[in-house]
Formats: sequence, C-alpha cells, structure tokens
Amino acid sequence: MKFYGTMVCPDCVKAREALNAAGVLFDYVDITVSTANMKEFLYLRDTHREFDAVKKAGAIGVPCFLQEDGSVVLDPQTLLEAAQQ
Repeated sequence: MKFYGTMVCPDCVKAREALNAAGVLFDYVDITVSTANMKEFLYLRDTHREFDAVKKAGAIGVPCFLQEDGSVVLDPQTLLEAAQQ
C-alpha cells in the first residue's frame, strides 16, 4: 500500500504514527518532497472518484492510501480497523 501525505499535515502525522504502531505496512510518499511525488498524487486525485467530495470542499485529500488492488482509502481508521481483524 502507498500512503500519500506530508509531514506538515497533522492528520498525516497522526495516521502514520497509528499505522506504524498497529504494524500496518506501507510505502510513504511525501507529496511535498518533490515535484514527482506531487504529480503522482495529483494524477491519483484527478482520476479517482473518491476525491470528488474532497476537491469540492477545497481540501487536498491527504492522508490518502492507495491499496494493492488500486482502491483508494481516505480514512486511516478504516485501515486500522482492518488491521485489528
């Protein structure tokens, strides 16, 4: 799973800490580290309906989790609950 976020986002920091504590494996992509990372995230955001409400609200859409099957999860709690099962 890829975790798109940025260390300047408090929600991303909390999600990263919680997922690490739960033993959830992920590849972290900090979207503010490089233009390539930002472009990768923006392509994902622009091509998945899961972001429609986020964009309408004027939000960025991180933390964001791209699962192995290509699905997108925007709520880290969903992943934490799945890890506990």
